[in-house]
Formats: sequence, C-alpha cells, structure tokens
Amino acid sequence: MQNHAPIFPDPELADPDGEGLICIGGDLQPSTLLQAYSHGLFPWFNEGEPICWWSPEPRCIIQPQTFKPSKSLIRTMKKQRYRISINHAFEDVIRHCALPRAYANETWISEDIIAGYIQLFELGFGYSIEVWNESQELIGGLYGVNIGHGCFGESMFSHATDVSKMAFYTLMLIGKHENLPWIDCQLKNDHLLSLGATTISRTNYLKSLQDVIKQPNIDWKKYQNRVFFSDTIAINQHVLK
Repeated sequence: MQNHAPIFPDPELADPDGEGLICIGGDLQPSTLLQAYSHGLFPWFNEGEPICWWSPEPRCIIQPQTFKPSKSLIRTMKKQRYRISINHAFEDVIRHCALPRAYANETWISEDIIAGYIQLFELGFGYSIEVWNESQELIGGLYGVNIGHGCFGESMFSHATDVSKMAFYTLMLIGKHENLPWIDCQLKNDHLLSLGATTISRTNYLKSLQDVIKQPNIDWKKYQNRVFFSDTIAINQHVLK
C-alpha cells in the first residue's frame, strides 16, 4: 500500500481552543485513514460536504477492564439465544449502520466512507461484531478500526431489543482479554455514557495513543473462526478465551 497520505497537523497546535475540528480536505484512502487514526483524528462530515477531520476535547473512551454490563442486558442475553460472530459480515454491518435513524434523516456514513472502511477491513485494520437471530438474519452489530492495541469504535445498529449492546459487550470482553487500555468512542453522548463510557483530556488520549498503536495488532482470526451465543456469553464471560 503506497503511503501517499497527507501529514496531519498536531491536533493541539491546530486547535488550541479545543473546538475539535482539525483540518478539511484529503481523501478516504486506507493510508490516509490509518495516518489520521494514528494521529488521533477521524473523519466526520455529511455527504456532499468536504471531508472534515476531528480530534475532540475531551475524548470519549470506555475501559474494558472495568466495564460491567447492566443486569437487564444479561437477562436479555440469557433469554435470547442469538448467534454472535466476529468479522463475518463487515460490509453488511456498515451498510446497516448507514441507514437513516428514527431521530435523523441524514447519515454521515456515505458511500465514500463505506468504500474506505471496507478497504481498511480487507487490509486487516477493521473489525465487526454481528448478532444474528434464529432465522439467520443480521439484527445488530458494530464496526470499527484497529491499529496495534488501539481499538476505535465507529458505529452500531440494532433491529431488536439490546442487540447492539450485546455486540458492544462482546467487544468489551475481547478488549479485556486482549488487555486493551481503552476503546475509543470519539464523541461523548448520553447513550455511550449510559454504557459506562467516560472522558479523558485530548492530551492524555494522544499520549496513550502513541503507546498503544506500537503494540501488535489484535489477532481477530482466533475470534473469527468461532461462533458464540448470547446466552453462553451471559452465563460465562470467559467463553471468548
């Protein structure tokens, strides 16, 4: 892969007031995306607008080692025997995430975004977690980017009660098993905070980021080649080991 990506500015120098927007322009080629994430930036813009690169202050993260699922989620997982897979349907997940939500008519996940992240996945820098019902229908999931021990969550979707949370809990268990210091949630919102997310300063996030991306990438194949069930995970959280 050619390293043609532009050199991104230092977020703290480019945005001393902490407004979050670092620069505009560039492309969504894999090399550009990898460099952006390695510098603490991610793309976020509406379709038809120039590509905008963000590094928010503060940064929203969640720590797998201290994450505790809600009792209601565990009850739902025990009640429903949904199949959970890893990296089986990345494109399907991102396209489900791109569909309009009940609270918004627009989506930031454009065809250019989809194409760029599919390429990242094919190069080994993306992941997805899928939840399937008994009819083998994809009913929930999430996707993200992985560089070293840096795990960056992008988006999730749900077509049944708590299924996106089931995918999220699965990601937390993988993060705990892999000793990841955090999962990047980018921008805080009430939903993420309700799941246990917190915020750290951009300075601390960028400092930690440089350490984690130097670590070996997660070996997703050891999870990809297995099938998990929601009730089994709820009863035995060590099933992913």
